Amino acid sequence: MTLLLDGITLTYPDGEGRLTALDSVALDVPPGSLTAVVGPSGSGKSSLLAVAATLVTPDAGRVVVAGTDATVLSRADRAVLRREHIGIVFQQPHLLPALTAVEQLLVMAHLSGRKPRRAADRARELLAAVGLAGQAHRRSHQLSGGQRQRVNIARALMNDPSVLLVDEPTSALDHERGAAVLDLLATLTRERSTATVLVTHDPSHPARADQVVTMADGRLRRRPAAS
Repeated sequence: MTLLLDGITLTYPDGEGRLTALDSVALDVPPGSLTAVVGPSGSGKSSLLAVAATLVTPDAGRVVVAGTDATVLSRADRAVLRREHIGIVFQQPHLLPALTAVEQLLVMAHLSGRKPRRAADRARELLAAVGLAGQAHRRSHQLSGGQRQRVNIARALMNDPSVLLVDEPTSALDHERGAAVLDLLATLTRERSTATVLVTHDPSHPARADQVVTMADGRLRRRPAAS
């Protein structure tokens, strides 16, 4: 499996005790598949995403990304693993206002040490893949909300990640633009063989997923994806 969470338990300080955010969570996501994690606010979805992204170390359990157990790595080595194998699509795009769409992607390439010419070619290819071939030199204020989210997705894919983690990608979009973004994520997942996890509270989103899990009180329950 490209992404494996095995027996994950995560607690936080809560007064004199501990609050359990994740309780013995197990999840495997094969390459080329989309897993939707649904559940109400406070159910543990954000904690799950943070652990899968190796941003938070669990109290117990393993996080295996592309065959590497992240839980035994140093902080520096986890950062390298994250940079090389994990793409994150945040709820809000947070694009840098002074940069064009293509430059947003080139920043990611620079951080990973990619050669400028190859990076520029890949950035243009990714923008075309998300439907923004003619928008590469527009700045964020010149793009619609849906277009900014597409740049956000392309940026997350810039370093060819094995795992793609997506946090409520349509919360700021209307239904039509949101549906288009979800269709795009499903298509890119299969075309690029990423192991994609989509965290959402919207009950309509799982229709595009291969696997659906419901989170409640820090525990996961599987249910069939829509056919």
